[in-house]
Amino acid sequence: MAIATIHTVQPHILSGTVVLIEVDISRGLHSFSIVGLAGKAIEEAKDRVSSAIKHSGFDSPKSKNHKITISLSPADLKKEGPLFDLPIALAYLVATEEIEVLPSDVIFIGELGLDGAVKPVRGVLNVVTAAKKSGYQTIVVPSKNAAEAALVEGVTIFGVNNLLEVINHYKQEKDTENKRLIAQPPSAIETDWSDSKTVLEDIKGQESAKRALTIAAAGRHNVILVGPPGTGKTMLARAFQGLLPPLSREDTLTVTAIHSLASGIDKITATPPFRSPHHTASHTALVGGGTNPKPGEITLAHKGVLFMDEFPEFERRSLDALRQPLEDRVVSISRVSGTAEFPADFILIAAMNPYRGQEDGTTNLARAMQETYQGKISGPILDRIDLWIEVPHISHEVLSNLNRKEGETTLARQKIAAARKRQQLRLVDRGVFTNAEMTSRDIDYCLKISEPVAALLKDSAEKLNLSPRSYHRLLKVSRTIADLAEATEIEVIHVLEALQYRIPKF
Repeated sequence: MAIATIHTVQPHILSGTVVLIEVDISRGLHSFSIVGLAGKAIEEAKDRVSSAIKHSGFDSPKSKNHKITISLSPADLKKEGPLFDLPIALAYLVATEEIEVLPSDVIFIGELGLDGAVKPVRGVLNVVTAAKKSGYQTIVVPSKNAAEAALVEGVTIFGVNNLLEVINHYKQEKDTENKRLIAQPPSAIETDWSDSKTVLEDIKGQESAKRALTIAAAGRHNVILVGPPGTGKTMLARAFQGLLPPLSREDTLTVTAIHSLASGIDKITATPPFRSPHHTASHTALVGGGTNPKPGEITLAHKGVLFMDEFPEFERRSLDALRQPLEDRVVSISRVSGTAEFPADFILIAAMNPYRGQEDGTTNLARAMQETYQGKISGPILDRIDLWIEVPHISHEVLSNLNRKEGETTLARQKIAAARKRQQLRLVDRGVFTNAEMTSRDIDYCLKISEPVAALLKDSAEKLNLSPRSYHRLLKVSRTIADLAEATEIEVIHVLEALQYRIPKF
């Protein structure tokens, strides 16, 4: 009996590694071993594979006195997940000469049920992307993952329901012509604006906060909402999700790949993700980590929103860990077993009460926050937040007004879409798409500052003691306000409005 080989892929975040499965069968007492740093799910595959083969009409591996050795190469790569079931079963059947040798340029993935059914797995988009980069043109996946796999252009995707469908498809006999699999057509992506459960029309009053959120959505700026309990901070954050334009195709594929591997996806959509971890979430759950580093909430919020309600109640080290992703838009996790770098380009929406006790009528919410939380929110974190938005109580007269401002969300979306388009045209040669992504070099290259604006910026920076980072963020917000106003250059009025959103002095 010869050695049989099948190719599959071990998925990673936004990538994957092609794995060669080799099966050797020799005479002797029955044994079934899998070598090559296989995880628990793969170790258990021998039972699923044996049952699936038996219920597909072939002799079970357990019914023969064979020594079965399955090698997963490269041997120093950690393999995890049940997606190895299907290729292991096919490699075994080829090794026992029960089916023909399968093509070497095809990737197979899928979990097997005991009856031979092929079940969906996670990380399919990552698998197909990695396979295409490695030169493979045909990928066989579970039928429920076929639509996700077909997002990648230039490859042939076959969706299968059971083990026999794969075997019949690759049989050379003429009587199997009617059992050939049909390639999955390319998948379309829904690109419409998505309505969140809360929209701007649901929020009465808080006009300045709505204006600030429009600015944040237009330029992808970070925001902190500060105000007493019950003033609408959470509603504003929820409504913010509906102000974000649909993602581009490239960003949609990136976000889908992340969520596919982390938890699986139910629907392919261009809607930016909205993650809202509870303040009791562990450091690892928020930032990512583990023995074998896995992504956390900040990576799951990539290209979307990370909403952190009760911001100061999160662990201090978790808050400080936001420094790198807020600046570099990636998070690096180092462990003994290896180092991983995950994407983390998100908009931070933080919400907090400035004090824990009863309201005392104070108007300096920044000082109240500092005194209450004793500097738990560090200066470097506050320095990375572009818009400080105070959300005060509103009058009962406004609350009792039953008239809704219909069309408020639609108008805001139109302004945001127009502002985003201006940013893309201006930054097309810089490799970024929004004002918040600009580096200091991009600012020098793209922004023209008039003398009155330069004088105001200099005077403001000196009086407010702005750091260079805060100074650049002030410029970025000013440019976004100018884009919303359809202005070619930043004007004094735009800087003055941006200054209103700076964190006030204690």
